[in-house]
Amino acid sequence: MIIAVLAVIIVRTLFVTSCFIPSSGMENTLYRGEGVLVGKWSYGWRVPLQSVFGYKRLLPSEVRQGDIVVFNNPMPADTSLSVDRRELYISRCIGTPGDTLMLNNQLIAEGTDVFSPDTKALYSYPAERDEAMDSVLHSLGITDNQLAGYTPEGNYIRSFSYYEHYLITQRLGEKLKLAPLYPENSRKAYPFVVPQKGVAVKIYPWNAALIGNMIAFHEKRDASLKGDTVYVDGMPVKEYTFSQDYYWMVSNDPVNINDSRLFGFVPENHIIGKALRIWYPSKKGRFMKKIQ
Repeated sequence: MIIAVLAVIIVRTLFVTSCFIPSSGMENTLYRGEGVLVGKWSYGWRVPLQSVFGYKRLLPSEVRQGDIVVFNNPMPADTSLSVDRRELYISRCIGTPGDTLMLNNQLIAEGTDVFSPDTKALYSYPAERDEAMDSVLHSLGITDNQLAGYTPEGNYIRSFSYYEHYLITQRLGEKLKLAPLYPENSRKAYPFVVPQKGVAVKIYPWNAALIGNMIAFHEKRDASLKGDTVYVDGMPVKEYTFSQDYYWMVSNDPVNINDSRLFGFVPENHIIGKALRIWYPSKKGRFMKKIQ
C-alpha cells in the first residue's frame, strides 16, 4: 500500500497531474466537471517550490499556438501565494512570444489563424423565436446553453460554437436568423506584440495599461500609468524589455472571460503543462479522448 501511494506521488510530481474543469469557458472542447490529464513534461518540467528555489524548468520546449494549456492564476486575490500554489486555469494559447495579435477594444483577437470549431461567438435572435430555439437546441442535444443577455432592441443573445451555429442554421434555414452580435470588421483592432524574453516591446496608447500592469505585477518593478504613459522607477518609458516569455490564452466562450482578456499575458513561470486526455468524462464516448 505504501509503495502504491509513493508511486502515485512520484508520478503526479514528476510526470502527469490532473485537474478538473471549473467552468463552461472551454465548451465544447471540455465540459464543466471533466477531469483532464496534464503532461508536466510537455513544455519541460517546472521545478516545484518556486518560493524556495525560484523559477527553473528542465528540458524546456515551446508552447505552440492552438495548444490547450494548464497554468496558475496570473492575477490571484491573494498575491502573497507562491505562483505554483495558486489555483489552476485552462485555456487555449493563441499568442506565443514574438507574435503580433490584432486585438479590439474588448481584447478579442481578430483574424487569428488559430481556429477551433468549438470556439464560440455571440448571436442574437428575436425574442418571440425563443421557444423554437429551445426546441431545436433540445433536438440537437445542445445542453447548458442559457441566455447570455439582451440587445437594446430586446432580442435574445446566446453563445454558439461555429459547429453549433452550422447545425442550427441547417435545421432552421430561413425560419430563424442568427445575427452575429459583433459582425466581422465592425470593431477597430490594434497590434499587440506578445512579449518575448530579452526583446523590447514598444508602448502605445492602446497597450499602455496592459504593459504597465505586467511590469508591476509580473516583472516586479515600480511601474505606474499616468494617462497613456507608463512610468518605471519614476521615469517615463516608451518601450520595455521583458525578463521572461509571455503567452496570450483564451477560452472558447466569449461570455466567460477567465482568460487573457481579464488577466493579460500569462508569464512562462505560470505554465504547468499541456492538457492531454480526458480521464473523467461528463458524457459517454469521451473517456481518454485526446484533447485538441
